[in-house]
Amino acid sequence: MAPSGSRRVDCWRVLYWIPVLFISLIVAWSYYAYVVQLCIDTIENMGEKIVYLLVYHVLFIMFVWTYWQTIFTKPMNPLKEFHLSHSDKELLEREDRRESQQEILRRIAKDLPIYTSTMSGAIRYCDHCLLLKPDRCHHCSACDMCILKMDHHCPWVNNCVGFANYKFFMLFLAYSLLYCLFITATDLQYFIQFWTNGLPDTQAKFHIMFLFFAASMFSVSLAFLFAYHCWLVCKNRSTLEAFRAPTFQHGPDKNGFSLGTSKNFRQVFGDEKKYWLLPVFSSAGESHQFPPKPLRDSQSRLLNNGQSEGSEDRDKRGDTPHLRSTQITANLSVLCALR
Repeated sequence: MAPSGSRRVDCWRVLYWIPVLFISLIVAWSYYAYVVQLCIDTIENMGEKIVYLLVYHVLFIMFVWTYWQTIFTKPMNPLKEFHLSHSDKELLEREDRRESQQEILRRIAKDLPIYTSTMSGAIRYCDHCLLLKPDRCHHCSACDMCILKMDHHCPWVNNCVGFANYKFFMLFLAYSLLYCLFITATDLQYFIQFWTNGLPDTQAKFHIMFLFFAASMFSVSLAFLFAYHCWLVCKNRSTLEAFRAPTFQHGPDKNGFSLGTSKNFRQVFGDEKKYWLLPVFSSAGESHQFPPKPLRDSQSRLLNNGQSEGSEDRDKRGDTPHLRSTQITANLSVLCALR
């Protein structure tokens, strides 16, 4: 017999799918309302009907495809090199003082590609997953795991949006916005005719009028959300980093991972332009050996107390953010290749 605690967890996991089910029902109804009630039953011009149906089905397929990819793409977790060994776990558990624990974590982290720390300068460590957090990695309480380049946990897709599916999420926002705008634009004239009693009172009236209201309202909210995430992509920030800047040795730096708009965009969508509009994974660049060779020397600047004045000057000039972001992308690429 399953423990009661396990049953409660399973019950909550089922409840997490309610927002996804709600969106799915709305989309299914919109398909019926647009295709059957508007295009087939209301529109009389055959040319207009064919054009509307062709464009609509292209947008509908891309919308469903990107939504599916965002929901069912498994979030990526840190590599095994970031997990504590059994002996390190025991050693950490035996230490009561925080300073001693940090010394242990610093020793473990010396060969790992880690540039960021907590606000107090401590090593970022996850007590739940028992691992050292890579840069831009955060623990999601809903998924109960650490997520690489975590942006946020989205209840509408019942998944964490992060490195593995951020491109899919962006395309989902784009195609859902186009989907709603197209419905709003093509439904407008028939909405006005029904509203002014220019068309006979039929079953289609309710569907067409409510379809216009729903599509236009979703268009407004999606436009703001999509614009915000476009801004984040151009700045190479996650939603979490927009609210709290990542902390490096020289202090918090909201632009610490920015490489410039073009390279920031390519980190999410990849270098192959032919894949930019398709929900296929293309976010990472070329793969490298783990850990990258130059990283060990650079990493010691975070873990050592001393730092040369020349290094500080380079940090202030912005030389290291390019290295940081490039190395992080390389490490994420390795994970893609391994999985």
